[in-house]
Amino acid sequence: MAGNNFSWRAGRRAGLFTALALALFFTGCATTPAPRIPLDAIPAAQQSRARDNLRVYAAVWSHVTDQFYDAGLHGVDWPAAGRKFGALAATAPDDRALYALLNVMLSLLEDRHTYAFSPDLAEAKRTQQSALTGISLIRIEGRWVVEEVMPGSPAEEAGVQPGWLIVTRNGRPMDERVDFRPAGGEIVRWEFLDPQDRIVPAALTARPVSLRSRPVVRTLPGGFAYLRFDSFNASNRRWLGAQLTARRDAPGVVIDLRRNRGGGSFSLATTVGEFFGRSVADGTFVTRGGFRLDVSSWQPGSAHYAGKVVVLVDSPTGSAAEIFSAVLQEHGRAKVVGRTSAGAVIGSDYYALPGGGELELGRYDYFTPNGRRLEGRGVVPDVTIPRTLADLRLARDADLEAALRVLGVPPE
Repeated sequence: MAGNNFSWRAGRRAGLFTALALALFFTGCATTPAPRIPLDAIPAAQQSRARDNLRVYAAVWSHVTDQFYDAGLHGVDWPAAGRKFGALAATAPDDRALYALLNVMLSLLEDRHTYAFSPDLAEAKRTQQSALTGISLIRIEGRWVVEEVMPGSPAEEAGVQPGWLIVTRNGRPMDERVDFRPAGGEIVRWEFLDPQDRIVPAALTARPVSLRSRPVVRTLPGGFAYLRFDSFNASNRRWLGAQLTARRDAPGVVIDLRRNRGGGSFSLATTVGEFFGRSVADGTFVTRGGFRLDVSSWQPGSAHYAGKVVVLVDSPTGSAAEIFSAVLQEHGRAKVVGRTSAGAVIGSDYYALPGGGELELGRYDYFTPNGRRLEGRGVVPDVTIPRTLADLRLARDADLEAALRVLGVPPE
């Protein structure tokens, strides 16, 4: 069964969660057996590992078959995929290879909320620590660029700077899509191109780095407030409420959700509620069986902030952060500035896998209060600002400049 760990699904009262839970209960656990994979061709010394691999593979395949939000599985021939990847999974020599294969299989579903976490990544998710080199990348003008360097990371210690271009990683050019997760102690050899077009090599040893980031508040010209937080969780929810309460007289606020990938359902509903004097519609969630749940904001303790609001978004903005942006946009409560968001709002549950891994599985579709489906489309800003390499290298925040113009702050 699911771990009942609702990723970002919104709920207004306990009764709403109960209704959704009951609807999901009747969908049942994974019961359809995976295609049988014979072990006859596998050497006897490797069969113990193969059997362990196939238990993980079978759990993943069956959960998807029975519980993925789209009963048609996006048109994928799932039994054929199971036969192909089951045979490959049986021969995987270790967890890293096994989960890489499973995620290639899951990628056929084209759902960014469906992913198999290996045991070490599942532990990193629980502890909010992961082996990292410490750079965040963004695709600008057809090139991979360092967008941020994590404080206290190997990259910061090596002097890596935002705006550096990626030339190679481990001797190879970067692909258009990136999904690499170094193991602890792994040496990742980068080649960067600095603003003077000089090649800068760096061998960065991945080590555990905290994934928790501190929210940011500062006062902008004209008495406006800037508030940034990177996930919708309990601590950030309380922080935001306190900041808005303390700044009720501020003429406006900029809520920076760039790189915010979402979070918890209750935090989403509560955060929406901070900006309204009454409960408002947050949208509708739909299960595989067609159960529809209309949800609303959560008002108790709300700051009832009444000033102007601008929300900053970009392509990594996902899940609850997208829903928040869309809800305030559709209710006419905020202007959205930046670039179209990720379009990754399918709600997910988590399932324990044999051996300590975890499966995140997309189970709920979402529609905005006006009936828009955001999945694959994202939130389109009211004011679109292109991201340029020149701005990044000059540390110029064109999004924030645009937000201040929307708020009516004259340029300096």
